[in-house]
Amino acid sequence: MDINTVRGLATLFIMAAFIGLVVWAYSSKQKKTFDEAANLPFEDDEADAKSVREAETKKHD
Repeated sequence: MDINTVRGLATLFIMAAFIGLVVWAYSSKQKKTFDEAANLPFEDDEADAKSVREAETKKHD
């Protein structure tokens, strides 16, 4: 087995891994998980705003 055969097999392996990753990322089974992950930064903002409102309410009481 010479170096060109190894390079060809490595190329095929990387291409198959890339295609597998693309299929996984765009599969409909992953949509819910990705949507939840995409909204995580906004959930932190909502929690921060809620804690600020609660602190202001306690401050005025």
